[in-house]
Amino acid sequence: MSTNSSRKSKIKAYIGCLLAASFFWLMTALNKDNYSLRLDYPIHFNYNEGLYVPVQPLPRTVSVNVSGDGWNLLRKSWLTFAERPVEYSISNPLRANAINSTSLTAQIAEHFPDVKVNYVVSDTFELGFERKVTRIIPIRVDSVHIDLRPGFVISSLINLSPSLISVEGPASLLEQYPDTILVRVPTRKIQNNYDEIVPLGLPNLRSVEVSHSSVFISFEVARLLRPIPTIQ
Repeated sequence: MSTNSSRKSKIKAYIGCLLAASFFWLMTALNKDNYSLRLDYPIHFNYNEGLYVPVQPLPRTVSVNVSGDGWNLLRKSWLTFAERPVEYSISNPLRANAINSTSLTAQIAEHFPDVKVNYVVSDTFELGFERKVTRIIPIRVDSVHIDLRPGFVISSLINLSPSLISVEGPASLLEQYPDTILVRVPTRKIQNNYDEIVPLGLPNLRSVEVSHSSVFISFEVARLLRPIPTIQ
């Protein structure tokens, strides 16, 4: 019994020494300079969003190579996203085709006063903007292809809400939208009054905002009491 207790005591002492040695090694290592680290830092782009729209996603973070002592780098690696984003201004978006890495590095350096910002790392600095355009497109119901059960007819006006939609985005992408949106009623063999929400089936483009993705269609249906005379 005493042998087992002695062995456990030795193991605990060994583990304690190992933890202490690791702790002192870590403290010594963190106090040294000239460590380098890659951090992802938040970025926000300032431009006139009422006039221009990016044609490709703008990055939310940029990778930065920084160097300094271990303590500061450790703290920065934990608190990076708690920092306020660096503000990158674009005065003329139509001429901006890339991020100025030199200017951005200098701006980020102001956010890291206790470490050295070496350079900004990025796979691509490409930017692309177009003027923001708004189009108003009318909607019509394809009444010719409404499928009614034999012996039934539409007995009222076809109501459509909304009858117009707006699409907003880059001019080049808005060319993919028609001048008039023709909506088909998907239900077959209709014999009762119709009131349904029907999807418009428009292209789902990331940079385009559409005011409505569906419409409400309603009309009344009646049964014929006598056949419609055939025009000779």
